[in-house]
Amino acid sequence: MRSTRRSAPGSPPTARHPVRTRSHGPAVSLAADGLTMRSARRSDGTQVHLHAALTATGLVTAHREVDGNTNEITVFRPMFAGLDLADTVVTPDALHSQVAHASFLVEDKKARYLAVVKANQPLSHQRLKRLPWRDMPLLGKTRATAHGRDEIRRVKTATVADLDFPHAAQAVQIVRRRTITAGTVTLERVYAVTDLTAERAGAAEIAHRIRPHRDIENQLHHVRDTAWTEDASRVRTGTAPRAMAGLRNLAIGALRLAGHRSITASLRHHARNATRP
Repeated sequence: MRSTRRSAPGSPPTARHPVRTRSHGPAVSLAADGLTMRSARRSDGTQVHLHAALTATGLVTAHREVDGNTNEITVFRPMFAGLDLADTVVTPDALHSQVAHASFLVEDKKARYLAVVKANQPLSHQRLKRLPWRDMPLLGKTRATAHGRDEIRRVKTATVADLDFPHAAQAVQIVRRRTITAGTVTLERVYAVTDLTAERAGAAEIAHRIRPHRDIENQLHHVRDTAWTEDASRVRTGTAPRAMAGLRNLAIGALRLAGHRSITASLRHHARNATRP
């Protein structure tokens, strides 16, 4: 591994070419994301918004309601406060890619983080973007075809020395090239930072952990609306919307743990015979 000098203040962080290593990463990932319940409104007219933590297998481990006068950032710590996160990799959405949240996860909860950094964190985003990615070797490439879309993902990682992010060990660039059935091609570059070292998590490991976070919409939000028409629910009094969402999460988790792949089909199966549940 070739080391470089520390960069001057205000310049891009130094980076070293990664060594291809076998991944020894932690076993559990938790994705954190929010959902607005479209038909549920409080007495003041604001919509009910929930924030949830979801495993890669689609099990909700915690969720909290976001106060109508604030945003998801304020519920991040309270949602994780009661969980044992030791050696768990938390992949928050871009809104929660905050310095304070990263410190909380590593120092208070003994967890790991893999945070996608977007333009809402302009300084960190620019520093990641200015790394010499052209000189970095391609460490991973995957291809997936689904729902009329062909997607190729290319992954590069770099060991960083002085990125302004707590305990940062690696920077990540993922280039997604999507081709729609109609022939439209889009190119997206995603940047992330993690405290996982290259020895703990290589490029393939990192790409594997980022992807479930992108699937949270299909694994949870879409399922709740498809199986229980949650978006059309008229339950809106007090904490009832949050409680009902919690019960739906419980049902989804129980069915998945029992080996059911289709939640809608399994609900029909259990509804036919009251002894089956």
